[in-house]
Amino acid sequence: MPAISRDEVAHLARLSRLALSDEELDEFAGQLDSILSHVKAVAEVATDDVPPTANPNAITNVVRPDVVVPGLSPEQALSGAPAVEQDRFAVPQILGEEQ
Repeated sequence: MPAISRDEVAHLARLSRLALSDEELDEFAGQLDSILSHVKAVAEVATDDVPPTANPNAITNVVRPDVVVPGLSPEQALSGAPAVEQDRFAVPQILGEEQ
């Protein structure tokens, strides 16, 4: 007996607002049935004595130390700007004058 029927796939498709042909419904019903069968097999594995793990590999912190370094001066930051106005990048106005 399949884990999911063609009618259930059609219902899910309607809920998802997917227009599926009869061939697609048959194909997806088979694929979803296979997926659900595999999930059921995995769920039946005896794991009562296995401790939960988030990652099987040892994880070490690989970020650099947080060191304060000086930033760019306004002159350095604006040195490559095509237009500067009052120590700021000058860009074309995109909003109306009243904004």
